[in-house]
Amino acid sequence: MAATNRPRPGDPPGAVLAHAALPARVRAILGRVHALAADQLGPWLASTLEALETQLFEEAESARSSTAQAERLDAMRQLRHQRAAFLPRFLGELENSLAGLRAQPAAATPETEEPAPAPALTLVEDNDLDRAIVLREIARRQVQRGGNELLLLAQRFAVLAARPAFDLEQLPLGPHALAQCLRAAGESLALPLDAQLLLYRQFEQHVMDRHGEFAQRLNAVLDQAGVLPGLVYAPYRAPRVAAQQRRTPPAQQPSARQAPATGWHGQGRGMAWGRALAGLPPTAGPATGPLGAPGGLPGEVSAGAGPMGAAGAASGAHPGDGPRPGMSATQQAGTAGAAAGDDASGKEVEAAFVAMRQLLAAHREATRPAAAPTAPTVPPVVLPAPVVNQVLGSLQSLPLSRARGQRRRTMDDVREATLARLRQEHGPGAALPPEHEDAFDLLSILYREIDNQVRPDAPAQDLLERLQVPLARAALEDQGFFVAERHPARELLNTVAESGAAWLGDDDADPQLVQRLDQVVQRVVEAYDGNPTVFELANQEIQEQQRTLQRKAEVGERRQVEAARGRDRLATAKQQADAAIQACLAGRKLPQFVQALVNQAWADVLTLTAARHGEDSPQWQERTAATARIVEVTCDPEAAPDPELGTQIEGALRQVGYHEDEAGAIARRLSRSADDEVTSRTELTARLKARARLGEDAARPREQLPPRTAAEETCYQQARTLPFGTWFEFVINQQGELRRQRLSWYSPVTDHTLFVNTRGQKVAEHSLDALARMMAAGQARVVTEERSRLVDRAWHATLRVLRGLAGRADPSPLEAGA
Repeated sequence: MAATNRPRPGDPPGAVLAHAALPARVRAILGRVHALAADQLGPWLASTLEALETQLFEEAESARSSTAQAERLDAMRQLRHQRAAFLPRFLGELENSLAGLRAQPAAATPETEEPAPAPALTLVEDNDLDRAIVLREIARRQVQRGGNELLLLAQRFAVLAARPAFDLEQLPLGPHALAQCLRAAGESLALPLDAQLLLYRQFEQHVMDRHGEFAQRLNAVLDQAGVLPGLVYAPYRAPRVAAQQRRTPPAQQPSARQAPATGWHGQGRGMAWGRALAGLPPTAGPATGPLGAPGGLPGEVSAGAGPMGAAGAASGAHPGDGPRPGMSATQQAGTAGAAAGDDASGKEVEAAFVAMRQLLAAHREATRPAAAPTAPTVPPVVLPAPVVNQVLGSLQSLPLSRARGQRRRTMDDVREATLARLRQEHGPGAALPPEHEDAFDLLSILYREIDNQVRPDAPAQDLLERLQVPLARAALEDQGFFVAERHPARELLNTVAESGAAWLGDDDADPQLVQRLDQVVQRVVEAYDGNPTVFELANQEIQEQQRTLQRKAEVGERRQVEAARGRDRLATAKQQADAAIQACLAGRKLPQFVQALVNQAWADVLTLTAARHGEDSPQWQERTAATARIVEVTCDPEAAPDPELGTQIEGALRQVGYHEDEAGAIARRLSRSADDEVTSRTELTARLKARARLGEDAARPREQLPPRTAAEETCYQQARTLPFGTWFEFVINQQGELRRQRLSWYSPVTDHTLFVNTRGQKVAEHSLDALARMMAAGQARVVTEERSRLVDRAWHATLRVLRGLAGRADPSPLEAGA
């Protein structure tokens, strides 16, 4: 085992690294790394201590008692007295970790040596536990923000260590490594626990939040030193599908968007609306016509009567090619950029608008009432877009009020109110431009589909109603609303709708997010006047709130996962203990009372030993040898008592929580064949029954179920390969209501699973077998990327409505499953 060369006060910087058992070139490179760390981290650590001192002084001034004030002042004096040793200790710990980069694990103890005595099983100190939890969470948050730079560092340090790539938790100079250096250096300050925790928080703000910059410079130094020069992170991208493959039936075309959704708060990848409108697969290349038909569809609508974009199509212009009425140059450029930046090409966008014109024309034809003889009507006068926008702006400024019992306003009501105002100001023949009529039709159907997926009593319903006019203005001014993959107005619409989605339970919706959404929507209603920046700023504010909620959910989820893993390890250890007892019995039968003591009290000892040390440890071998000796002594009526065995049993029982008198009584029963009259059997049995056993709940036998069918076996194999964090939708009643739950963890050994809600709270536990049976029965299904966002599901449903009325009920697999 490599020696730990702790730096001594008199050693110059780099002395430990200079004498490390490493190749000369590796030592030189690590020396440069250590020098960079000292130059980079030194000022940040100094600012950390200064901020800590300031915080201690402020808390001393605002303390509510003299005792608390004195504690803060003492901590501040201690910090001033010891702060000179903090930076050298931190850099020394960092240097020591670099020097041991190639350290091998400790060699196994030779069999000839006498095994060391088993350490007593003790609880972890509360202070150590608190510090460990805080540091682990700080490091984990930075790992999540670290991005590609940490992955590159893991590869480069692996080259220096001559080993496979480091896990990010073991990465030298990574967030977890710096957290351990902080803990060791913090001990040199000799601060109380609460002051140490304040130190950790200041370290997160002044050092950890800049770790990305530090990692970037480390990669630059290692790159210049010739360690994997030019290394970049290139995510895997599926190859473009060939033209002949695009004619393959959709069921045979795997899509990246059919991967399980694992994000939080509806943060899945957005769907390509233009592709879905044109009937194209999400990852397909350019098509030869809309709706997948080569050469386009016949019977296009004329420019005079055509809906959105008809005039532009008649003149041969593509959507976004020329200036549009009522749009500024900035908005025109943004629209063109959205159309060009979408994952659909220009031809696909054109095909999307052609498909939209035909679907909307067929929709109007199917929903038009039967013709009746009427008096001659006033010829329509199509008003320019700026006039329509001005009227919508006046409607947007009006307060939204609704009498009790009155239905909510719909998008059709917004259109009728707009027409009424236009006819009042410009005569009875005033009419909307065809492209505006198309936009209102699409928004009306889209809003109805969104309303079907939002709970009627959710606060999101009021927010969606208030957003109607700003969204209508955004869709009328920018056709990219229906084509761009991530339009800012549509992103806000999705976030608001997700906050009241029908698949959320009563405890899933977060009141802080709802409150922030209410404030943001109010600002959008008050400030939007054609500038899409209003929606972008609103989205940024909501995303910041969602990141905060996501971090809270991840902390709660991690605690639940750690508890589930602990229960799983305990269940496995319980099975190992039972198997060890049966192996020692080897068919022999113990006396009934002794059998109960072995299966309860002594099984607890074996369970805890297996959980703490494992089956390959000397402690486990010692316990199994004691088990064999117990069986030998208690099964043989002629066997003499074994005082040494009794002492061993009593000590082991006391380590697992048995009282002294109980442990002594059980030890006397198990270490000799004669009865013990000190404690009666009845009293001892009563005590054992009242005692909770280790792993009893986790190791409870499952209900015997019939063998899985072929469909259930397929679902079972699929469930065993799903990534942690996969979202499921469960049917909770006969009405078909759904609840989304996140598969946070499962054990391939015991088949135990853990499900949490959107706030990271545990909501269910199943076995993988039960989950597979529910999946095969349609009671549970995986939420995939294309189904994760509510607004995308509503768009698929909108297209199904339009195509159904147009007699083209040939939805893509994504729409069929939306």
